[in-house]
Amino acid sequence: MKRTLLEQLVADLGLDTPFYWGQARKVKNCWHFSTDGNAVDVVFYDEKVFLDGMNRIYIVSIKYNIVILAFSLMDTHVHFILYGDFDECNRFVHEYVRRTSQYIANTRGDKNKLDKVPVRWQEIDTEDYLKTAICYVVKNAPVAGKTSLASDYPWSSGPLYFRTPGRWCSPSWTSSIIEKKDSIESTDSLTVRRKRELFHTRTPGDSTVRMMGDLVFPGEYVDYKAVERLFRTQKAYHYFFCRSREDEVESRGGTLSLLSIPMQEMRENKNRECRELFGHESTNRLDVQQRLRLAKALRRKYNSSKKQIARLCGLVYNEVKDEL
Repeated sequence: MKRTLLEQLVADLGLDTPFYWGQARKVKNCWHFSTDGNAVDVVFYDEKVFLDGMNRIYIVSIKYNIVILAFSLMDTHVHFILYGDFDECNRFVHEYVRRTSQYIANTRGDKNKLDKVPVRWQEIDTEDYLKTAICYVVKNAPVAGKTSLASDYPWSSGPLYFRTPGRWCSPSWTSSIIEKKDSIESTDSLTVRRKRELFHTRTPGDSTVRMMGDLVFPGEYVDYKAVERLFRTQKAYHYFFCRSREDEVESRGGTLSLLSIPMQEMRENKNRECRELFGHESTNRLDVQQRLRLAKALRRKYNSSKKQIARLCGLVYNEVKDEL
């Protein structure tokens, strides 16, 4: 079934048709899904949770007739650029969020954490905007201060595009989890028990899926070759990567905001400020006025972006932006 979908993808994205610069070309069945980063304080707590979140993409994706073109897992939210029937893509994202919530409940005892997290989507209808959206998604990490380059952020599809065939970059700070950074092996050598431990499921998928240590090689579930065909050249990819702006996507329902200080650092600042003002670090115990007071204090002291501060304090940006 996926083979038929891939054949349709080639037609719907015009991958086999001549390209003429400046031509406005339509694409079909492409979608940008994201979760609301303002709804929770954190989703992915540490490297181990990120790794499990990556493997979960593979396990959930094999259940649905979709193609993943790009994704990014951030500490408070996720982004996916998907190709396929809308209902199928929508079910995939909601199932991924459901399983992530279940994982958090099982490992940290925080039940129903993501049950009410809004899932947003937008239709992608032109080739130009599809390229922009893909670059927007993989730029999440460097824009948020996570890394200097998108290709250095391991929890996204950014390191896959226009790389040496069969390779995937893995920054040194993940070496404690991913021991064999550049080698790719098959799951043939893993026992059924080990697969279930890694994938948290009794149906761990294809027995020959390629692995990098305990991580499923992201090229198993991201059609990065289709993305390369879409951009056609590495030069074109870097052109869109450099020219794409956050407001281009935000104006169509995106959720990324410009952050002036890395999120983890601002989270620590928020906890410290909350403790000084109210005697504890939990914003869940604050009412709206107290959260606004905290947000103003953070804005005054650190001059970080309004969107970042609203997210940290559990406030709705559009409702408090003028106050900040």
